[in-house]
Amino acid sequence: MTGITSVIIPALIKIEQTYLSQRIPDRPQIFNKFYLRSNLATGYIVFTHMSLITGIQQAGIGTDNALDAAQYYKSLLGFKALVFDDLAEASLMQRYTGGNVHQRRAILTMNMQGGGGLELWQFTDKPTAAADFDIRYGDLGLYALKIKCPDIARAHRFFAGRNDCSISPKLSNDDGASFFWLTDKYQQVFQLVQARELFSSNGHVCAGICGAVIGVSNLEKAAAFYQDLIGLKQVGEFASTLDAQYPGETFDMLQLEKSASGEGAFSRLLGSIQIDLVKANHHIGRKIYRNRYWGDKGFIHLCFDVNDMGQLKEKASKLQYPFTVDSYGYFEMEDAGGRFSYTEDPDGTLIELVETHRVPIIKKLGWFLDLKKRKDNKPLPDWMVKMMGLSKV
Repeated sequence: MTGITSVIIPALIKIEQTYLSQRIPDRPQIFNKFYLRSNLATGYIVFTHMSLITGIQQAGIGTDNALDAAQYYKSLLGFKALVFDDLAEASLMQRYTGGNVHQRRAILTMNMQGGGGLELWQFTDKPTAAADFDIRYGDLGLYALKIKCPDIARAHRFFAGRNDCSISPKLSNDDGASFFWLTDKYQQVFQLVQARELFSSNGHVCAGICGAVIGVSNLEKAAAFYQDLIGLKQVGEFASTLDAQYPGETFDMLQLEKSASGEGAFSRLLGSIQIDLVKANHHIGRKIYRNRYWGDKGFIHLCFDVNDMGQLKEKASKLQYPFTVDSYGYFEMEDAGGRFSYTEDPDGTLIELVETHRVPIIKKLGWFLDLKKRKDNKPLPDWMVKMMGLSKV
């Protein structure tokens, strides 16, 4: 067995390094954590690597009333499951809050049909500021969140019948996939797309977050960040238009995706990732959060679920995308906890990274899941994840 190991492992390492070198020869060679798995019956050793990013865990929305927003998105988008409702001070976010520690309320809700959740974030010791300009498609930062739908036509009919949001006609991508835009009562924009996978069914026309539309100033630099650090792959490049809003203007767009990894406790719940990077050709994109704080009104961050924060931090440093915030050890959000970090894409869009250590299953009974005690990186059983949906907004 030792002899086989000494031959196979170096050969596989050489193959993997050669493949990566040919794929991205002009970028730093960063290798994820590797694992060896032996088969005692055959004597073979399988050499694999772990996906550091498992999916979109949540997106942050700054609001002046987190509880009102939680009730609204429960009705509008089906985010009914309550993960936490936490009052505390944002002691680690001074870099993005004017150098001051502010009090805040954070409510995390999920749609258990699958996809990421919404972290509704409210300053409790200062007014929440809105942008001082009309945000346009192509401005720099998180322009829209992508929400996946079991049936896009049914979803369009449902929202057409509501008076607390506005929607566009149904549209189609270059690949023929249908989608439409939705603007909510807070003037936040969502792109509703056909779901590629679902975790469960609860009857609502929407599931959770599967991606985002992000304005950038340089497509190549932004793509390198999301490909090399987050692990997305480019699947499309084309010129896009929004003639109804911006007649005659064009926008260059890159579509990036990451299939559901199948690794990580919540990977089956979170699903795949879709990111559209958009660059305006007829105006210079303005930073959506210029002269404002993280936590002010709007989409404040996009958060990815992480398998190994230490490994990811090392990778980010080598790629020159250093962490700007890091909780290092255990950090609590009411009954949930873990390690969180932030980094920025080349235009300063805030990307949160969370490695979950503890999550409530049935809070009323005091049932919690300690993920630090797990010995493997397989998805949790579906029945266990579904129990998170028993706590309601």
